Amino acid sequence: MNPIIALAQYPISFHTSLKAWSSHVEKWVKRAAKQSASLLVFPEYASMELVSLFPVEIRTDIHEQVHHLFEIEADFCQVFAQQAKKYHVTIVAPSFPVKSGDLIHNRAYVFSPKGLVGYQDKFFMTRFEAEEWGVHSPIKTLTVFEADWGAFGIQTCYDIEFPLGTDLLCRAGAKLVVVPSCTETIRGATRVHVGARARALEYQCYTAVSSILGNAEWSPTVDINYGFGAVYATPDRGLPPEGIVAYTKPQKTGWLVQSLDFQLIDSVRNDGQVFNFKDSQNLEMGLRAEEIKLRVCNISS
Repeated sequence: MNPIIALAQYPISFHTSLKAWSSHVEKWVKRAAKQSASLLVFPEYASMELVSLFPVEIRTDIHEQVHHLFEIEADFCQVFAQQAKKYHVTIVAPSFPVKSGDLIHNRAYVFSPKGLVGYQDKFFMTRFEAEEWGVHSPIKTLTVFEADWGAFGIQTCYDIEFPLGTDLLCRAGAKLVVVPSCTETIRGATRVHVGARARALEYQCYTAVSSILGNAEWSPTVDINYGFGAVYATPDRGLPPEGIVAYTKPQKTGWLVQSLDFQLIDSVRNDGQVFNFKDSQNLEMGLRAEEIKLRVCNISS
């Protein structure tokens, strides 16, 4: 069974009530479900559009807005739980700033037709998150989500720029890593997509990026957004020679819907032109245990 995934290229919108926002979300979910998608991925921090519900003095304060979001976290989760059940899909919801003790984490909740099935917290914080917004790295726990069609994991935005999470997820059985992202500039989006392509190559898996688009002048946290959706794979037998399975134009609103063949992942991991996945494990278990000498050659005149 080949899964069909839908990646939201999602513009931040202004909403006047929770009911209006809920209807907006349902339109998006319904549109993806009509295209037979079984896994829907919303971008990082798309939940921040809910700040539009607050008075100006709250939504213009990057710290106050987060504390008021805590009050509607249950409503947020209920909406996505209802939509997942109604349309019989699995949803990686927009990441949401949650409070754990005295700390704030960036959390992507996952809902299936059964309801809330788990979450993934972002490991690595950007400078804005850590230095200005007060979002912290959590206790490091990775989640592998096992569906009828296979297993996937989540690496949120900056996380995909490091191999650690994808390495462990793929060793635990994941063949797909989804990447909810939120970037302001071409440079930021490029870093995320280069990271996603690198992880697909290293671990011979699919990586799939979902992005926030457009501008929201009323929000100091997601005011400027640039991105595009893409699905990447390792460039090997049976897969695209450039490793690009699908992509959208930058700033184009809508779903990127793509069927994935996990048998191709099994095939290249077992008998590919190269063995990136196996050799990356050898690096961990073998080469790092060996003594590696460092030689410095001075070639200055």
